[in-house]
Formats: sequence, structure tokens, C-alpha cells
Amino acid sequence: MENPFAGIALQRLDGAQTSFGALAGRATLVVNVASQCGFTPQYEGLETLYRRCKARGFVVLGFPCDQFGHQEPGEAAEIARFCTSTYDVTFPVFAKTLVNGPHAHPLFAALKDAAPGLLGTQAIKWNFTKFLVDGSNGAVKRHAPTLKPAELAGDVEAILARSAA
Repeated sequence: MENPFAGIALQRLDGAQTSFGALAGRATLVVNVASQCGFTPQYEGLETLYRRCKARGFVVLGFPCDQFGHQEPGEAAEIARFCTSTYDVTFPVFAKTLVNGPHAHPLFAALKDAAPGLLGTQAIKWNFTKFLVDGSNGAVKRHAPTLKPAELAGDVEAILARSAA
């Protein structure tokens, strides 16, 4: 089955254009991030998980979001500087993104539709909500901001094992 998110356009933090389809076949963790959030230290865990699994086809995608308590006020250059200097982030970071509301980015609209939250709610409740997408079939699992990236390792490993089989 083709990944249902493949045709969704994405803009990197540096302005470069790509699409979710460029990640075909890769296990992907999509996270709305922010530099001034109580969960911001999760950048470290996201980077650790990315480095541990990227050679086997795993990628983390960070989407800065300023919809929750104005916790991502910076412009692109400031966000990039923060990510690299504070957490040595090497996974792809994208342009500041809306994740809720009528102007939500199409990727987040599709992810919320594929994996509703608690009691079927669509809205993302806070920064560092995580969506794990199986690159082979587009299946999505949604995880709360409180879940630490290391706790996703088992799910990531399972997807990578299926992909390698």
C-alpha cells in the first residue's frame, strides 16, 4: 500500500522544498517542536533515537510550532541556531508550522485524521506530540508529549524489522 502522505509538500527550515514522498519506505517520527517548552529537552532524546536508527531507514522530522503558549517565537535562523547549538540536532527541521485550526499544515491534518487523540479528538494538545508513521504502509501511531523519545524505541525497531524482512 502506498503511503497516503506521500504527496504532501514540506518546506525545510532553510527554505528548501521537499515532500513527504521523498521519505518513501522510511519509518518516520513527526513531532511538533518548540524551543521554549517544558518538553524542549526532548530534542536530545529525539536526536539520540535518530542517530541510533537512521542508517536503517528511520528519520525524525521536527516542525516548530508557536500555537501553544507562544513557545516558538523565533524566526527560521534563530530556530536553526537553537537546534544546532543547544541540542546538536541533525534530523530535518522544517518551517514553522500550524498544527491545529483551519490553516493547519496538510501533513498534520492528515496525521490527526489517521491517528486521533484520546476519545477521538483531532486537536493536538501541546508541543512534542509525536506521530510515528510506518514507511511501508503509512500506518500511524500518535503519542502524547509526555512520552519520552526513548520510549518509542521498541515501536521504531519493530517497524524497521518489518521493513528489513
